[in-house]
Amino acid sequence: MDALARLLDGPRGRDAYLLRASLAAPWSVRLMDEAPLGLAAVVDGSAWFEMADGPPVELAPGDIVVSRGPAACTFSHRPGEPPQVFVHPGMRCVGPGGEDLGEAMDLGLRSWGNSADGATVMLMGCYQVRGEVSQRLLAALPELIHLRAGALDTPLVPLLAEEITRDEPGQAAVLDRLFDLLLVAVLRAWLAGQQSEQEPMQAGWYRAQGDLVVGPALRLIHDDPAHPWTIAELAARVGISRAALARRFTDRVGEPPMTYLTAWRLALAADRLLEPRATIETVARDVGYSSAFALSAAFKRERGISPREHRERALTS
Repeated sequence: MDALARLLDGPRGRDAYLLRASLAAPWSVRLMDEAPLGLAAVVDGSAWFEMADGPPVELAPGDIVVSRGPAACTFSHRPGEPPQVFVHPGMRCVGPGGEDLGEAMDLGLRSWGNSADGATVMLMGCYQVRGEVSQRLLAALPELIHLRAGALDTPLVPLLAEEITRDEPGQAAVLDRLFDLLLVAVLRAWLAGQQSEQEPMQAGWYRAQGDLVVGPALRLIHDDPAHPWTIAELAARVGISRAALARRFTDRVGEPPMTYLTAWRLALAADRLLEPRATIETVARDVGYSSAFALSAAFKRERGISPREHRERALTS
């Protein structure tokens, strides 16, 4: 499994908040739900998207945006329109004066907005992304990804639009998987475009996959993190000297190979520790440590807490 596949394996929808928004001008919706990752696709009409930093972005039919939280953002029919609806955590909708708008904006099953016949129709969803591995993906993304209509050749948006208001057995699971597929398709298309676009990623792991030396080294690490890798073995497997691999890996990824390996193992361990039946001993061996003591020492050295404390804090929160 390549690095992107493993990183994208984390953000899977589980009853993801997903709806069809129908809006008639004038309208402006301020999203303050603090979701780590949100996606919106314009089906009909147009909209403007604004974040605190950066100019307004005009969205046309077929455009898709992915925004990284928890910063607030605004969708509106024109730039600078004062918000009429504020969406807070728990999807609580209120007006400018704090009045509850939940009932007024409810247009039926997974349908929401100020008019059932609004000129602007969008599909909107958000993920409550959890896990250390998923956080590595989020760290690589900018606050906003905008794909223009035509940049993503997929039937997923029309299919999601058709399925979103259906009420069939297992419909929530169907929608979660469609949303997953759409998110992965958008990220893959955007990531591929970064090879030639001017906006760089905030992490080097994806760019480095295309390197003829560092890419294979990354795949070795991701395919078998439990292997007792040394820089000497990695260098031998990719056909380069240890010094050359260390320089090139650090230049492309932003950190030395062994530092990256340790961070990846601990990210995997942090997620595995939250599985109900996982023991520290089994997690340690699964991610490449000889014993629970070895994992605990590395975990505390890098993160300042023990695996047990990490598990207790996560379960408490």
